[in-house]
Parts: sequence; structure tokens; C-alpha cells
Amino acid sequence: MLSCRSLLSRAIKKKKKSKNKNKKSASRKHESPPHQLQELEDVEEEDTEEGFSLKSSARSHSHGVQPLGNFFCNPGSINSRNTGLGSLQLLSDELVLDVLGFLDATHLGVLATVSKSFCVFTNHEPLWRNLVLDNLKGEFLFNGLWKSTYIAACYPSFDVENIGVFGRLRIRDFYSDYLFQSWLCANLEMKPEWLGRDNIIRKKGISVEEFVLNFEEPNKPVLLEGCLDSWVALENWDRDYLVNVSGNVQFSVGPVEMRLEDYFRYSDQVKEERPLYLFDPKFAQKVSILGSEFEVPVYFREDLFSVLGNERPDYRWVIIGPAGSGSSFHIDPNSTSAWNAVIKGSKKWVLFPPDVVPPGVHPSPDGAEVACPVSIIEWFMNFYGATKNWKKRPIECICKAGEVIFVPNGWWHLVINLEESIAITQNYVSRRNLLNVLDFLKRPNASTLVSGTRDRVNLHDKFKNAIETSFPGTIDQLMQKAEEKKAEEKKPSFWDSVTDSKVGAFKFSF
Repeated sequence: MLSCRSLLSRAIKKKKKSKNKNKKSASRKHESPPHQLQELEDVEEEDTEEGFSLKSSARSHSHGVQPLGNFFCNPGSINSRNTGLGSLQLLSDELVLDVLGFLDATHLGVLATVSKSFCVFTNHEPLWRNLVLDNLKGEFLFNGLWKSTYIAACYPSFDVENIGVFGRLRIRDFYSDYLFQSWLCANLEMKPEWLGRDNIIRKKGISVEEFVLNFEEPNKPVLLEGCLDSWVALENWDRDYLVNVSGNVQFSVGPVEMRLEDYFRYSDQVKEERPLYLFDPKFAQKVSILGSEFEVPVYFREDLFSVLGNERPDYRWVIIGPAGSGSSFHIDPNSTSAWNAVIKGSKKWVLFPPDVVPPGVHPSPDGAEVACPVSIIEWFMNFYGATKNWKKRPIECICKAGEVIFVPNGWWHLVINLEESIAITQNYVSRRNLLNVLDFLKRPNASTLVSGTRDRVNLHDKFKNAIETSFPGTIDQLMQKAEEKKAEEKKPSFWDSVTDSKVGAFKFSF
């Protein structure tokens, strides 16, 4: 979150730099209310000093919420956030919203009339998003705002254009870092410096043997070009085509199922911190023609999980999302490796090796849960800059249409769509990764860690038995090879063998 200290220091810098602009700003005060000017000036400050810029379609915060740092720059000001909450002012904004999350739509509406502060909190869009998704599932038509979407669906006779003054009421002197940053992250453009670093290895036309030797065995990411040229999907898969062939088929979108036509209606209008992401593992079964219009790139065709047939865990997905959607930091399931092919659009990738936990990310000791920033943009705002000085800097790239990225097992990665994007991703197990996957599946807390299947506890035994049946001796060979590799790594190098560890001098025996 934006800290009070950082916001205050920015404001102080702004004051120092703007002493000579008092005359010009004074004329603007007659055009807009003071609290609106303060908010606009703060956004401009971030634009000029921090390089932030808002999307051209960005609307000002519907209630005029300002960052908490502004409060300390206005001596004598009273935070209306506190006066309107009464005894609840002692709670953090997150806790207030958690409490309000237990209320239904009617009670939220009633509470909005109690005070200006409750008006702001009860109109927080994520509250209404949860109501829509919990109560309407995927049967809704998005109307630009989640609150109006809920009302239009539940009260069809109500004119959502006139929801009321409370939906547009601007509250003076309401300061909240949490609410302001939620709005800011939803409306912020990606900074050029967040997109400029591209240090991934790119290859085109390499052999399978070269891929295995230089990337899969050493477990290193690579971006592959030109290996999707034969895909029919690369030419066909645009909005109109997908909507036409899918018809009324529903796809997995977050916690609900939606028709593609309805999802595109949502993605065209959405302006929120964490847009819903279409991520469907059964798309090829639902619409068979989609499964026939792409093929697994030659580098990833050894997929040992296929020995389980229909019992294999979920392994491939079609992914569709607007600009700003994506996946926050995670490690791919079941210790598998993955490939991700972009069909339309472009994606920004940030990857950290298995031994480096990304800044701002806090995995639980058993790896079952990961605590990280609320949104991808929040991570870029608050943590990306820290990686500049790291010895092990992340691997980064922008993957464009027609390109494929290889994501090795165990690597942390974040992905954000820079524009509306359509992609296919698949997790797989090859001989290079088989032992890692088997070890993962037999962990004591496998029932918590394993994903993509109902039979989490028995997946290890099923998979191991199927491998031994289909490829006899393979596991033993791989284990022997792994032991030999460990023994080789323990052997002293030539220089170690001729160095006297006690005195640090060379010793030769002839």
C-alpha cells in the first residue's frame, strides 16, 4: 500500500517545486472545488515525479477519496472517514470492508444513508462484485459498474441510470490509502520502465535436443519464436470467430461460468483493480473445433501425465482477458513445467528462479498458501523497483502473438495482459521433471498442495504405477542418473584437488 510517509514526502517535493506556479494554480481554483483540485494535483504530481500516468478512459474517484498523505498536508482538516464511522473508526479500512461483506444488498443500501463515510464504504465496487458473482453466478450483463449490474438484474424495473445521489456523491476531506489505491491501480497505465527490461533468451528454429540441453535440463526460461506458424488458431481466433463457434457454451471465469459474448461485454467496460479472467481447462471438450486448431509445439510433446488418460489433473487452458488482467505471483501446480502461447495480444512476464522469493510475496512454510499484493499493478508500484539492485534479477519479457514462453518448474512468475489477449497454456511432465513431480505428489500435505484433480491423495501412486507400466525401468534409470549427478557435483574440481585448504597454497604430488 502507499505509505503515509511516501505520500507526504511527495507532497513536500511538490510544494517546493510549485512555488513559482501559485499564480497559475490560483486561476484554476475558481474552476473546480478545492478538494477536487487537491486530488487532481496529487495525481499530476505522481505523473511528473514518479512517471505515473492514468488511462485515457480513467474517471475520477466517484466519491473524491484522497490518499492519506494529503490529510497531513492540510492542517486543521478532519478526516470525514473517521467522523462518519463512529466507534468503527478504530478498524482498518480492510476490516470495515470485511464486516460489510457479510451484508446483503438491501442492508448495504440502508447503511449508505447513515453517514457520508458509510456511503463511501458501502459503494465500494468489490462488495457489489461479490454480490453479483455469489447471487447471479454468470447470469448477468455487466453495466459498467457492479452495483448497477446487480440492481439491473435483481430489479429490472429500476432505472439504473438514476441509482441516486449516493452513487455519485463527492465527499470532502475523505482520506484513505486503501480505497484510493484501489482506484489508482484500476486506472493506472503501465510505466515505460516496467516494460523496458527484456532479458530473456530468445530462440527461433532450434532443435528439440538443443531445447532440452540448454533450457529444459538446466531449468531455464526461454522465449520461442516461429513455432506456432502452422496453428489455424493464430489466424482464426478473434472475438467474432470465438463467439460464433462457442454459441451458448459457458466458460470458467473466476468463480462463475459465462458465455463468451457476455464476458466480452464485461471486458469492454471493466475498470477495476483485478479484472475477471477467463481461464477454462475444458475448452477443447466444450467446443471441439477449438481443440483441433492448435497443436502442442514440438518441444513439449513428451507429456508423461498423459499415461493417466482421463484421470490426469487439469493441464491445459484457454486464457482470455482485457488489458490489466493476469495472474499474480505463483508457481505452477504439481511441480510441473509449462508453456504459454499467445494467439492475440501481448503479455508482460516477470519470473524469479525457485530459490528467490519475489519481493512482497510471502509463501506459507508448507507452500500451501501465498500472501501477495492485492493486484498486479500494486506489486509493480510498490515492489518492482526493489529488484533493480538485486544480484539475482528477475527474467523479464513481453510475449507477443505467435510467440511461446517456456516456464520451468518451480519458477515464480507474474503475468499481466498489456492489451486484450487470447492464449493457450499447458502444464506438462517430461523425463527431465518426472522425479520432481513424483516427490511433490507424495509430500505429507499432498491433499492440500496437489491441484487439478479430486483424488489428490492417491495421485502419486496412480501416476507412478502408470509410468512403470507404460515405461518400465524409466524411474529407476532417472534415479540412478540423479545419484550419479549428485556424486559428480560433490567431486572436487582440479583446482580444489591441488589446493591445500589449510594454508591456501598449491601442493603438487609427483
